[in-house]
Amino acid sequence: MTASAIDINISSKGNNTGGFHYGLLHEDIDNSGDGGLYAELIRNRAFQASEGFPSSLSGWYPVNGAQLSLNTLKEPLSSALSTSMKVAPASARGKVGFYNDGYWGMDVKAQPYRGSFWVRGDYNGHFTASLQSNITGERFGTVDIESKSRANAWVEHDFTLTPTKNAPNSNNTFAITFEAAGLKSKFLDFNLISVFPPTYKGRKNGMRRDLVDALEGFHPTLFRLPGGNMLEGLTNTSYWNWKDSIGPLKDRPGFSGVWDYQQTNGLGLLEYLEFAEDMGMELILAVYAGLSLNGDVTPEDQLQRFIDDALDEIEFIRGSSDSKWGRFEPRLVTPSLGSSNTSKSVMRTGLLVPLRAGIHIRATDSLYPDIQVISSGSVYDGYDIPSPGAGDYHLYTTPDTWVAEFGKFDNIKTPHVIGEMASTFPNGGTGWDSGVLRPFPWWQGAVGEAVALIGYERNADRIIGAIYAPILRNMNRWQWSITMLQFAADPAMTTRSTSWYVWEVSFNSNNNTFQRVQATDLLLQLMAAHPITKVLTADADYGPVYYVTGKNEKTQGHVFKAAVYNSTDGADVPVKLTFDDVAAGTTAELTVLTGPKDSYAVNDPHTGVNVVKTRKTSIKSDEYGTFSFRLPNLSVAVLDTKAGRKPVRREF
Repeated sequence: MTASAIDINISSKGNNTGGFHYGLLHEDIDNSGDGGLYAELIRNRAFQASEGFPSSLSGWYPVNGAQLSLNTLKEPLSSALSTSMKVAPASARGKVGFYNDGYWGMDVKAQPYRGSFWVRGDYNGHFTASLQSNITGERFGTVDIESKSRANAWVEHDFTLTPTKNAPNSNNTFAITFEAAGLKSKFLDFNLISVFPPTYKGRKNGMRRDLVDALEGFHPTLFRLPGGNMLEGLTNTSYWNWKDSIGPLKDRPGFSGVWDYQQTNGLGLLEYLEFAEDMGMELILAVYAGLSLNGDVTPEDQLQRFIDDALDEIEFIRGSSDSKWGRFEPRLVTPSLGSSNTSKSVMRTGLLVPLRAGIHIRATDSLYPDIQVISSGSVYDGYDIPSPGAGDYHLYTTPDTWVAEFGKFDNIKTPHVIGEMASTFPNGGTGWDSGVLRPFPWWQGAVGEAVALIGYERNADRIIGAIYAPILRNMNRWQWSITMLQFAADPAMTTRSTSWYVWEVSFNSNNNTFQRVQATDLLLQLMAAHPITKVLTADADYGPVYYVTGKNEKTQGHVFKAAVYNSTDGADVPVKLTFDDVAAGTTAELTVLTGPKDSYAVNDPHTGVNVVKTRKTSIKSDEYGTFSFRLPNLSVAVLDTKAGRKPVRREF
């Protein structure tokens, strides 16, 4: 069966946009920071406490009967890390110590692991650090560390541990033991016990490689940090304070996260900035504006300290080396910076609310006129956003809603960023009260997102970019099921969702499986890997084919992006595509993504089966310069006359 044909004639005239941004947002939800993107293997490494969570020994277990307890010394490791773990042997002989089971296990490979720990107490001998099976007790690697410990001082011990073999699974632990006979005092205190595998780009205190490799695959150019609810905090005394997240790890206090677990602040502002630099992403920097999730609202006459904090943060990022915050420590310096805003409602994030936007715009614009200040509200929320501010539109919704909103931004005047977006509910199941989040991104939802992205890119002269959120989900503990990537301690579980496939896929057509270690979500990848810098004018109506046409002036390629949603009787749609400045016989690469018959099918991390099918073909324009092809219902396609070139990345 075939639906009515669509003829699309494209003019060489259009609007220069400079390129549309596809981006990501990261906040520590779903243990996507601690236990996820942040490569630290040790859970509860510093026994931190915060407003919402007391110190505990969670994750720690004794070896050979050692007695473990929390200890608050008069001279702690630091004011930030005031509680340590007291380790007392049960007898005067033999090896004693403790082990940690990590974030639901540890991946152990024959590669170097860098670690450190602080000790206070009088011990003469060696410490032994090891990575071992939690099932059989087999040690995959050990290292002896000469004790430098002293009775009345904290001493740091560094080590490198290189296993001799790969562990067969991720059910592993990290242990430190010592000889009880060498102990001159009754016990030892330990704190800030840390182990890192090799990190992305070799960054100290850096990111987990397989997850960043996966994120890098869809070529994001926009990074919104540090997230939404995490920034706001549960109360106006527990918001994410960037100044607590910089400096030596021993000086970073714990943070009372809003997603039911303690956060370490190990993944702090500097680490986020290095991540953005390594990925070539521009920033939308979210800063606190006195509004929190429990309804706390700081009066406007008390806002100045938050405005000062925001300006200090910008200075830290891009200030000169002779400025107060610019010289604080080596950091990323970028020529440009975006700034988003905080809202008074759940699921909003950034610097300010529209009612306060004028205050922040004036403060920022006077010092940094090149920075685009973005209010975390939209004109569609009824706010009048002062110029030169921009708006922030968030939507978690059904596939049908994306289609209904396809032309939403066609005539808007105020620039916007799509700060958070994802298909979360099935059609007919919308709303936070009546709707139920799907267990994973599903194919029809991904096609709906493609329709939305195409609508946004059509308006790239007024839409700054679109950001999928949340981005990561630890399969062992999560609060939000719809995410672009799913993962666990075992890298073999790292899975790109159907949305990733729309937003270069490592696809094996022989067995319909994919290499999850190198993956992300092809939908986004497909859209982001074919940038348009000039949106061209076309003459055909929209629906069931929703499309954008344009030119990449860096590659001189002509680009057509389309999604087919609800064609007549689910039939294929014939497309004839004519660019008025493409010659006869021009070759283009056509990439078409399709899903299974079940439009609710997902890429499940537990099975490893990829439900997305990718077909790439080379086609030529006829004697009139027309490309002819057919697109199935619920498909996403990109035609590019200069496909195959490496996407141009932003350089700072």
